[in-house]
Amino acid sequence: MHRTIVINVVGLTEAMIEPNNTPNLYQLKARGNSSRIETITPAVTCAVQATFLTGDLPDKHGIVANGWLDRQYNEVWFWRQSNKLIQSEKVWEAAKRLNNKFTCANMFWWYNMVTSADFAVTPRPMYPADGRKIPDCHTKPAELRDILTEKLGTFPLFNYWGPMTNIGSSRWITKASQIVWQTKDPTLMLVYLPHLDYNLQRLGPNNPKLAEDLQLVDQLCGELIDMASNDNARVMVLSEYAITPVDTPIHINRALRQSGLLQVRSELGLEQLDLPNSRALAVSDHQISHIYVNDTNDIPIVKNLVELLDGVDKVLSDENSKQQYGLNHLRSGDLIALAKPNAWFTYYFWLDDKLAPDYARTVDIHRKPGFDPVELFYDPNIRVLPVSIAWKLFKKKLGFRQLLDVIPIKPELVKGSHGVVHQSKEYSPVIISSEPDLLLNSVIPAKEIKTLILDHIFPLRRDSV
Repeated sequence: MHRTIVINVVGLTEAMIEPNNTPNLYQLKARGNSSRIETITPAVTCAVQATFLTGDLPDKHGIVANGWLDRQYNEVWFWRQSNKLIQSEKVWEAAKRLNNKFTCANMFWWYNMVTSADFAVTPRPMYPADGRKIPDCHTKPAELRDILTEKLGTFPLFNYWGPMTNIGSSRWITKASQIVWQTKDPTLMLVYLPHLDYNLQRLGPNNPKLAEDLQLVDQLCGELIDMASNDNARVMVLSEYAITPVDTPIHINRALRQSGLLQVRSELGLEQLDLPNSRALAVSDHQISHIYVNDTNDIPIVKNLVELLDGVDKVLSDENSKQQYGLNHLRSGDLIALAKPNAWFTYYFWLDDKLAPDYARTVDIHRKPGFDPVELFYDPNIRVLPVSIAWKLFKKKLGFRQLLDVIPIKPELVKGSHGVVHQSKEYSPVIISSEPDLLLNSVIPAKEIKTLILDHIFPLRRDSV
């Protein structure tokens, strides 16, 4: 077996790899090889990672987006962490069948709890009863959490997602990966570096300020590549999707509400979803929206309504159209809306921002019934932002319940999104391998990544297949 590191640099494209801003990735490509990845729809984190690791599409592995409506509980579940949600064999399970001495360390790829991987580290905040959210991580084995925290400090959760995101979270993940690589000796290590994703969504993919982000993430990649080279290990660098410039938010749930298909109820003077009384709900995730319809007789009405919305490209409404995208699964919506390249779906269901639920102005990835990229921004209407945040945090530390309502309701701030597949090479993810003989095709379907990882680990396997 060859030890192998797979580095997931979210949002990376081939055009970004050049000598000035990404010298380490450029050198890896020069001595190895690179290809364009033909990713899947939905091109979102959980769905693409599941396809990379299983070799299946969502109709088999079940990860139809970053979240979906659980029909049995009638609740929207986003960013759950149990690996048992993936319904197909993972790459490390396949490798273990080939050699029972194989081990895998999963460093922050998603669905990383209750996992059959040997070692795992993933974000897991503490939520005391007083309403605080305290940064932390969950590990397998449990004692690994104490080791990493002692050496690196607490995992910087607020640098991982939200308006305070920066290179700190990716740097912590890199350092933790180095410790696990050196102390646990895994055969395969999966490393997730999210840093590029942030400003690609904030600024858009064509902003010159992204050069600094490329330099920062390339430095971390260089550390991991050097570590692998020192141990004569193989390296793969890949990305899940590319970010496209956007200028059109689609308020799909507002349209459903205005047509009487979605209901709300007033709670403490603010509006909340009334799912039991709603005839339809759109669970939005970047450029894809799963639409759940309670009465099948309403499906044509909902379809006609959504197709007319500005920014909607198409609506998948039957088994055949869903199967074309590998999305014919029980977790999928009765209808699936896909946005045009310049558009994306909001989760907003209120018609007056003054009546928006309290979580709308906070970072709350589990409570919101859809993905909210506006969580990457501070509200520009807060005049003295540092003072306001410091005062709220101070009161939280004193034990007072305090709402960190610093997120704007301004979807026009978002300049980049993803979720639909583009034929353009400019907006396609990339894969780089240290082994030129193992990356011979110019385009690699996402389904083939699992096989490619196995080929890196088991040198004789490719010849015997």
